[in-house]
Amino acid sequence: MLHTIEAGDWAEFAKLVHPYVHWTENGHTTRGRTRVMALLSQHHTTAPATSYELRDGQVYRWDS
Repeated sequence: MLHTIEAGDWAEFAKLVHPYVHWTENGHTTRGRTRVMALLSQHHTTAPATSYELRDGQVYRWDS
């Protein structure tokens, strides 16, 4: 997951993340795969997850 973000491989990232993902970093939550990709594309890195939840084999919640 983190490698796809660092590489900017958004096509692969989209396969790994649920369309309704809840992505929380530093107490701020962004919802939706498109919004999360836009957020992450600005800084190309994120902290490893402290917790996460999978749905249908995709990341549904990410907390870091």
